[in-house]
Amino acid sequence: MSSKYSSYLQAVKAVDNFPLDREAADEYYVLYLPHDTRPHGYMLPATVAGMPLTDDFSVRHEKPRSVTVVVPSDSKDIAAAVNQAFQKLIDQCIKQGGFHVLGGRHSEYFSLLGANYPVRIERFATSLFGVTSCGAHLVCYVRADDGLRVWIARRAAHLYISGGKLDTTVAGGVKAGVSPLQTIVEEAQEEASLPESLVRERVCSRDVMTIMNCTGDEFPGEKGLLCPDVVYLYDMELPSDVVPKPQDEEVESFSLMAVHEIHKAILADDFKPDSAAVLVAFFIRQSIVTPENEKDFVEIVQHLHRRLPFPIKPDI
Repeated sequence: MSSKYSSYLQAVKAVDNFPLDREAADEYYVLYLPHDTRPHGYMLPATVAGMPLTDDFSVRHEKPRSVTVVVPSDSKDIAAAVNQAFQKLIDQCIKQGGFHVLGGRHSEYFSLLGANYPVRIERFATSLFGVTSCGAHLVCYVRADDGLRVWIARRAAHLYISGGKLDTTVAGGVKAGVSPLQTIVEEAQEEASLPESLVRERVCSRDVMTIMNCTGDEFPGEKGLLCPDVVYLYDMELPSDVVPKPQDEEVESFSLMAVHEIHKAILADDFKPDSAAVLVAFFIRQSIVTPENEKDFVEIVQHLHRRLPFPIKPDI
């Protein structure tokens, strides 16, 4: 197994790759919501140019560039008007087939973090608007005689992102109206055949990871899209006789991997990029990675917990 990365820092920076000190306002269009001066997303100029923007959006092409959702002044339900504006635009984008990431189909809804009213956007479209998405990961492990081992999933080859690569035990996007824990409970049953009663009894909420990815050459869709992400992290120690089994079409298989095997796989870029970062965070929680044995410890933690440029809660 050859190594692509020489360190965990390189592996983590591969997914949190938007420079920490970079100003984006001059390069991107900033997305704004009605009656809110805070930015909620960064949109590529090519995305704005390719969208069939309606009168529901006000576009400023002079720097600082912006796209602002517009609602009628007499609107009694701002949230409904904003959601309708986004949906009309996404529907038209899907109809005209101009964006690879949409895949010509609709997807489940994600809530827009930080909005002062309930805004939701289809999952596949979030990267086009550069808004913050939410996900949840579960790392299942056992304590064997020869040390800690982790249940690692292999993603199905047909998946849009990182098909055939290794993954955490369970992972999924947090849909609008669903809590991170409920997401884990549902995905654990669907992906790994782990019963709800077992998960609720043993699962532990451990951390939250905040990263910001700029899609690159390995991404199958448009390049340069900004993907801020809030990822809720859960751990669960499993009894030795509990074996995760694939149930849906997203997981090909599960294997119980030792720490040194996961280490090699991370450096070889065999994991889905954000899953590699999740496992580095898991190693930190387990004191496998420490300031004493990792010279880049502080920088790694900075990339796992970056300050996002968009709000994560309402300001009212």
